[in-house]
Amino acid sequence: MTVTPDLRTALPAGPDLLRSVFRQHAAGVAVITAAGGAPVGFTATSLTSVSAQPPVISFGIGVGASSWPTVAEAGHVGVHILAEGQADLAATFARSGADRFGEPTCWSEGPEGVPVLDGVLAWMVCKVIARVPAGDHRIVLAEAVCGDLPGAGRPLLYHQGRFNALRD
Repeated sequence: MTVTPDLRTALPAGPDLLRSVFRQHAAGVAVITAAGGAPVGFTATSLTSVSAQPPVISFGIGVGASSWPTVAEAGHVGVHILAEGQADLAATFARSGADRFGEPTCWSEGPEGVPVLDGVLAWMVCKVIARVPAGDHRIVLAEAVCGDLPGAGRPLLYHQGRFNALRD
């Protein structure tokens, strides 16, 4: 069924409209990590494949995020694709003030000292190549250095403000 939009009821652009529109967009859930004085990490739904050759990804991070000062200086970051059963892990890395690397999070120091999470569908360590200003965020571009696909199963999704799984 095709619905023709009523252009007379268009809402003005702003943060509320952007959030409302993107609640309709299902996105994969990733955790981005970086090494610093202490490891940092955050949940991201803005992960994008940018280029296959060279293998470049991007993600956004708010400049007010607690992880930003470390990510702003990091030479490398970890990118982790979460599985459908990892909503609790995603919530931990999304929660302000959480001990993200304490129990029950399982992780190891990976290549370039980057924290690598256990049990994820896939992970990569990427070399940061640019940080591009974009409003109150920065878009980080990073080139994959190494990674693995240790997990099996389906990805965790974020839709309508909740973590979800794919359905058949």
